[in-house]
Amino acid sequence: MARKNKSNKPGKPRNSRGGRSRSRKKQDGQARPNTNKGKNQPKDNTFDIQMFAMANGGFALGSHKGRTTFIPYTVPGETVRARVTEQKGRVDFAEGVELVEASADRVFPQCPHFGPGQCWGCQWQHIDYRAQLLLKQDVMADQLYRVGNFEDLVVERALRSVVPSPQQWRYSHNIVMVRDKEGNFGHFRIDGRTVESINECHILHPDLEALFDIIDVDYEDLERMQLWRGSDGKTMITLEMSSDTAPQLTADLPTSVNIVLPDNEPANLVGESSVYYEVGGRLFRVTVGGTFRANVPQIENLIASMLDMLELSDNDSVLDLYAGVGIFSAFLAHRAGLVTLVESYPPVVTDAEENLADFENVDIVEGNVEDVLKVLVEAEEVYDAAVLDPPSSGLSRDAKEVLLALNIPKLVYISSDPATLARDARQLVDRGGYELVRVQPLDFAPQTYYIDSIALLVKK
Repeated sequence: MARKNKSNKPGKPRNSRGGRSRSRKKQDGQARPNTNKGKNQPKDNTFDIQMFAMANGGFALGSHKGRTTFIPYTVPGETVRARVTEQKGRVDFAEGVELVEASADRVFPQCPHFGPGQCWGCQWQHIDYRAQLLLKQDVMADQLYRVGNFEDLVVERALRSVVPSPQQWRYSHNIVMVRDKEGNFGHFRIDGRTVESINECHILHPDLEALFDIIDVDYEDLERMQLWRGSDGKTMITLEMSSDTAPQLTADLPTSVNIVLPDNEPANLVGESSVYYEVGGRLFRVTVGGTFRANVPQIENLIASMLDMLELSDNDSVLDLYAGVGIFSAFLAHRAGLVTLVESYPPVVTDAEENLADFENVDIVEGNVEDVLKVLVEAEEVYDAAVLDPPSSGLSRDAKEVLLALNIPKLVYISSDPATLARDARQLVDRGGYELVRVQPLDFAPQTYYIDSIALLVKK
């Protein structure tokens, strides 16, 4: 490793403006100029369509010949000349050929890698940030309505406005990049298979972009590379390998280098095997193989929402499930009498032990959530509240079954996918006698369609 030389399922949400669209006839952003002067008739295989809402997944949607049509890189309220590229069931996927009437919310993207056929790491750079927040609010509402089947009044009472990110750009303190067939690194294109090689990334912290700019790594068995920046400014590179053979390495970069083998076993090659992040005045160690939310400044807002929803007393017992390195437990422990942390990945459990060593009221349990919950049910353990931070796929069927058996009065569910949150919340309400009291979206990923949220469910 050395320095290198520089080289060059969709739904039907409400309109983001509550039924009112702002538009203007102007070609900007990723729009193509109108070269059909005086010719308003589209070609046989193209059609004009007005986009009326944004779907979960980053595509705007409209209707053409009675079929719902999804088009990326467009904004609700715009009129687009489009061409169908794929049909699935009762819906069409199309590409924009020409921007006929632009939304007032359209802006010029900052990154040269953004746009049709290029990087799909950011999907919304063409949308003004204030409009992004409104669209995320509407998508969240739509998923609760349509996937969760919650009544309008329930959603209107529960759903809060999206908490903006402290930074709109350069917010990512860790990022994963994929290696293409030529050995270059970048992000997947919209097809999810091919990779767009990139030279710059505008959501990446400047220190990590500078590191990426000088990395030169070429191992045949290398699949992905992750860059980390700790709160102290120290950086780390993680190389994810497709074989169990560690590469020979020489490095002249001021950074740590680690690998992760196919069995998810980490190994240190150069420097340190962990980074440290500061949140709420506490440092949290994150070892190679672990995860940590990339938008570090926004985490404090998430924790504040969690504590506000739980309203803990010093006699309460709390479960912290899918707990990671213990960031939530650290702040729960200040409010509750007992916190039981559950995490399955051994290196991360070791991090949690390090990060929570000063608390006597935190029990750390290593194991799968489903297995640990079964033991707690058999032992007839009693908890006043639980914090759930599952993967984006949501809770497994077994996890829901044993969680309901514990009959916990108050649940706080942290989600990175509105659809799985809506699905799981619906099942907890129907089968567990819970009520959806509050849903607080938070924007951890500006310039993208991704929506994080935290929901409160309380026993009736």
